[in-house]
Amino acid sequence: MRSLSNQQKQLLFDYCIGLTSPEETAQAEALISSNEEAAELYTKLKSNISPLESIKPQTCPDNLAERTIWRLNNLANSSQNRLEQLIAAETTRKVASQSGFWGKRMAVAAVFLIVGAVCIGSYNSIVTGYARQKSERQQCQMQLRQIWQALNNYSSDYDGNLPTLAAAAGEPWWKVGYQGKENHSNTRPIWLLAKNNYIKPADFICPGSSKGKTLQLDASQVQNLSDFPGREYMTYSFKISCSSSASGKLVCRKVLMADLSPLFEELPRDYSGSFRLHLTKDLLTRNSINHKRRGQNVLFGDGRVEFIKTRFTNLLEDDIFTLRDTDIYQGCELPSCENDFFLAP
Repeated sequence: MRSLSNQQKQLLFDYCIGLTSPEETAQAEALISSNEEAAELYTKLKSNISPLESIKPQTCPDNLAERTIWRLNNLANSSQNRLEQLIAAETTRKVASQSGFWGKRMAVAAVFLIVGAVCIGSYNSIVTGYARQKSERQQCQMQLRQIWQALNNYSSDYDGNLPTLAAAAGEPWWKVGYQGKENHSNTRPIWLLAKNNYIKPADFICPGSSKGKTLQLDASQVQNLSDFPGREYMTYSFKISCSSSASGKLVCRKVLMADLSPLFEELPRDYSGSFRLHLTKDLLTRNSINHKRRGQNVLFGDGRVEFIKTRFTNLLEDDIFTLRDTDIYQGCELPSCENDFFLAP
């Protein structure tokens, strides 16, 4: 049996801490079931990581991350300057009478050069990754504001009402991509914005999402659809209103939409079947997959977008991805009141 490669070991580690995409999760599970060494490594990793589950997650403040990058930048510049000085000094020094002495000096300089290159390469990788994630987060915020503008324009054209479709109480809302006549998907109302040309379908794909796919359809094909073609074409989660909601209008303090809910990343493809999800400790604390689980952008009724590192807004400290006092979801539940914000699927 071949030994695990470093890439396979990294995959198992990412799987243990919940950082894998659906495709990578399937690869990790297949590897564990088919490789004895992988199964043993997975067991050891889970055993070592399990004590961390009792620790309450704490997110790193942006200012701390930026100060760390600043310090790394200064360190890299200092090391690079020192390396250049050393090499310059060695190249201008007179050749020593003993070639062995010169060889040792050059060897030391070579070691410094290699170490410096490695440090600078690692630093550049960190900075590039951080900058890319921050850029994706900002692009996502811009798209959510564009969606809000589209909602606002739609509302102006329809007597102040948001896009809605008739659905009976108890009807499912999880069937994203269902094209039947029944309104069984909570993404159908927001699809009306794309269908009526208030916004482009591509704006519903978060730039930070690894799951999203851009919709390659012309205007006539879009008109023929009743919903997004599938989960991968809609990587945000829209609000589900309570049954007693008195208004379908934009309200400043209300949560309208956010990055994809961690509860509904994977949905059944068979619409004739049933849906059932039991909340676990992991699902109760996991952030959206769109931004590497570091948090989620949230769109409010006044067009404001905030990046929050937990699932709780400042409004009544409500978890935007779950219903109150609900542990089992069958894809037809509704909030009990207007203050129980619930974004799905």
